[in-house]
Amino acid sequence: MDLLKLNLKGFGMNGLIKGKEVHFDEEYLHVKLEDNRIISTPISWYEPLKNASITQLKDYKLICLNTGIEWESIDYHLNIENMLESSLKKVA
Repeated sequence: MDLLKLNLKGFGMNGLIKGKEVHFDEEYLHVKLEDNRIISTPISWYEPLKNASITQLKDYKLICLNTGIEWESIDYHLNIENMLESSLKKVA
């Protein structure tokens, strides 16, 4: 099992990372987790989000037991756990 999966086991029930709120600023997508931690990643990492209007960005819903985010108006889905994996790969 890789190091990332071992480190993520402490998140949520059954190892699921669950969101409860989504926020944006000019540069970042911020997801507040159920345990009140916040994950922030650059919006530029997600081409459909980078090109979306603020109205479209605010029109999201949490899906899959709060483990993902859907923007129906731009037909885009994001797995919250993938935000962590992407940020670790970009830093490494």
